[in-house]
Amino acid sequence: MKPVSKKIFLISTIIVVLLLSGFVFFKYYFVFGEGVKAGQLNYLVYKGYVFKTYEGKVIQSGFRSQSTGTIQSYEFVFSVDDKVLADSLMLCSGKEVELHYKEYLGTLPWRGVNKYVVDKIISVKK
Repeated sequence: MKPVSKKIFLISTIIVVLLLSGFVFFKYYFVFGEGVKAGQLNYLVYKGYVFKTYEGKVIQSGFRSQSTGTIQSYEFVFSVDDKVLADSLMLCSGKEVELHYKEYLGTLPWRGVNKYVVDKIISVKK
Protein backbone atom coordinates (compact mmCIF):
# COMPACT_ATOMS: atom_id res chain seq x y z
CA MET A 1 0.00 0.00 0.00
CA LYS A 2 1.19 3.46 -0.82
CA PRO A 3 1.48 6.03 2.00
CA VAL A 4 -1.36 8.10 0.46
CA SER A 5 -3.65 5.04 0.35
CA LYS A 6 -2.89 4.23 3.99
CA LYS A 7 -3.69 7.80 4.98
CA ILE A 8 -7.01 7.79 3.09
CA PHE A 9 -7.92 4.41 4.61
CA LEU A 10 -7.08 5.64 8.12
CA ILE A 11 -9.10 8.85 7.72
CA SER A 12 -12.06 6.92 6.25
CA THR A 13 -11.96 4.43 9.12
CA ILE A 14 -11.89 7.22 11.72
CA ILE A 15 -14.87 8.95 10.05
CA VAL A 16 -16.88 5.72 9.95
CA VAL A 17 -16.13 4.98 13.62
CA LEU A 18 -17.12 8.53 14.63
CA LEU A 19 -20.36 8.35 12.64
CA LEU A 20 -21.28 4.96 14.16
CA SER A 21 -20.43 6.22 17.65
CA GLY A 22 -22.61 9.28 17.14
CA PHE A 23 -25.49 7.13 15.88
CA VAL A 24 -25.26 4.76 18.87
CA PHE A 25 -25.11 7.69 21.30
CA PHE A 26 -28.16 9.47 19.87
CA LYS A 27 -30.18 6.27 19.41
CA TYR A 28 -29.57 4.72 22.82
CA TYR A 29 -28.14 7.24 25.29
CA PHE A 30 -29.43 10.69 24.26
CA VAL A 31 -32.44 11.73 26.36
CA PHE A 32 -34.99 12.76 23.73
CA GLY A 33 -37.54 13.99 26.25
CA GLU A 34 -38.48 13.90 29.88
CA GLY A 35 -41.60 14.63 31.84
CA VAL A 36 -44.11 13.52 34.45
CA LYS A 37 -46.97 11.07 34.10
CA ALA A 38 -49.65 10.56 36.72
CA GLY A 39 -52.15 7.76 37.19
CA GLN A 40 -52.90 4.55 39.01
CA LEU A 41 -50.00 2.09 39.12
CA ASN A 42 -51.41 -1.06 37.60
CA TYR A 43 -48.37 -3.32 37.94
CA LEU A 44 -44.60 -3.54 38.13
CA VAL A 45 -42.95 -6.85 37.24
CA TYR A 46 -39.41 -8.18 37.10
CA LYS A 47 -39.04 -10.26 33.95
CA GLY A 48 -36.81 -11.26 31.07
CA TYR A 49 -34.95 -14.20 29.57
CA VAL A 50 -31.34 -13.01 29.63
CA PHE A 51 -31.57 -9.48 30.99
CA LYS A 52 -34.07 -9.26 33.86
CA THR A 53 -35.69 -5.81 33.91
CA TYR A 54 -38.50 -4.07 35.75
CA GLU A 55 -41.51 -3.26 33.54
CA GLY A 56 -44.61 -1.41 34.68
CA LYS A 57 -47.86 0.19 33.62
CA VAL A 58 -49.72 3.26 34.86
CA ILE A 59 -53.37 3.73 33.93
CA GLN A 60 -54.08 7.41 33.38
CA SER A 61 -57.57 8.74 33.94
CA GLY A 62 -59.73 9.06 30.87
CA PHE A 63 -62.14 11.70 29.72
CA ARG A 64 -65.53 11.68 28.04
CA SER A 65 -65.42 11.98 24.28
CA GLN A 66 -67.90 14.58 23.03
CA SER A 67 -68.80 12.67 19.88
CA THR A 68 -69.34 9.14 21.20
CA GLY A 69 -69.91 9.67 24.94
CA THR A 70 -67.37 7.00 25.90
CA ILE A 71 -64.54 7.14 28.41
CA GLN A 72 -61.05 6.52 27.10
CA SER A 73 -58.26 5.02 29.18
CA TYR A 74 -54.62 5.82 28.61
CA GLU A 75 -51.80 3.49 29.54
CA PHE A 76 -48.23 4.56 30.22
CA VAL A 77 -45.93 1.57 29.83
CA PHE A 78 -42.42 2.04 31.21
CA SER A 79 -39.20 0.42 32.40
CA VAL A 80 -37.25 1.01 35.61
CA ASP A 81 -33.49 0.44 35.69
CA ASP A 82 -32.93 1.17 39.40
CA LYS A 83 -33.65 -1.72 41.81
CA VAL A 84 -34.26 0.54 44.83
CA LEU A 85 -36.77 2.62 42.86
CA ALA A 86 -38.46 -0.53 41.55
CA ASP A 87 -38.78 -1.94 45.07
CA SER A 88 -40.43 1.31 46.19
CA LEU A 89 -42.82 1.21 43.24
CA MET A 90 -43.79 -2.39 43.98
CA LEU A 91 -45.19 -1.19 47.30
CA CYS A 92 -47.37 1.37 45.46
CA SER A 93 -49.42 -1.00 43.29
CA GLY A 94 -53.00 0.23 42.99
CA LYS A 95 -52.17 3.72 44.26
CA GLU A 96 -52.14 7.05 42.44
CA VAL A 97 -48.56 7.94 41.55
CA GLU A 98 -46.70 10.73 39.79
CA LEU A 99 -43.58 9.46 38.04
CA HIS A 100 -40.74 11.36 36.39
CA TYR A 101 -39.47 9.64 33.25
CA LYS A 102 -36.87 9.97 30.51
CA GLU A 103 -37.63 9.09 26.91
CA TYR A 104 -34.96 7.52 24.71
CA LEU A 105 -35.11 6.93 20.96
CA GLY A 106 -34.11 3.28 21.32
CA THR A 107 -34.12 0.55 23.93
CA LEU A 108 -31.22 -1.39 25.42
CA PRO A 109 -31.83 -4.93 26.71
CA TRP A 110 -30.32 -4.21 30.15
CA ARG A 111 -32.28 -0.96 30.56
CA GLY A 112 -35.71 -2.40 29.72
CA VAL A 113 -37.98 -3.11 26.79
CA ASN A 114 -39.62 0.33 26.71
CA LYS A 115 -38.26 3.64 25.52
CA TYR A 116 -39.71 5.35 28.61
CA VAL A 117 -37.55 4.84 31.72
CA VAL A 118 -38.86 6.02 35.09
CA ASP A 119 -36.11 7.54 37.21
CA LYS A 120 -38.00 9.16 40.10
CA ILE A 121 -41.20 8.94 42.14
CA ILE A 122 -42.61 12.44 42.61
CA SER A 123 -45.64 11.58 44.76
CA VAL A 124 -47.84 8.73 45.91
CA LYS A 125 -51.49 9.14 46.92
CA LYS A 126 -53.88 6.53 48.29
